[in-house]
Amino acid sequence: MAVPILKQGPFLIASIQSALTDTDVLQLRDDVMAQVTRHRSKGIIVDVTSLDVMDSFVSRSLRGIAMMTRLRGAETVIVGIQPEVAFAMVQLGMSFEDVQTALDLEEGLALLEAGFLGP
Repeated sequence: MAVPILKQGPFLIASIQSALTDTDVLQLRDDVMAQVTRHRSKGIIVDVTSLDVMDSFVSRSLRGIAMMTRLRGAETVIVGIQPEVAFAMVQLGMSFEDVQTALDLEEGLALLEAGFLGP
């Protein structure tokens, strides 16, 4: 299932609405990269609120998306990590080092708009 990516000013919002297969995650990566280039986006929010499980492949892939978009001049904020998911990630040694996270979409947009991520 394709993840919808919406344009909000200079930012993109990718809202994951259901569990993703590995193929879906790779498609998300390709779609985000294409949209960043097409719209010359300055920031991307990936909303994972609806995910109640995040395996290591999804976690690594989201981190990879953040690193790739940074190389293209855009910062990524992961929002909506559920408490149970955060707990499991910590227990399994997974993290989003070097990737900004926020409680929800509103906070993620505020971070990008405030320009804390740089020019």
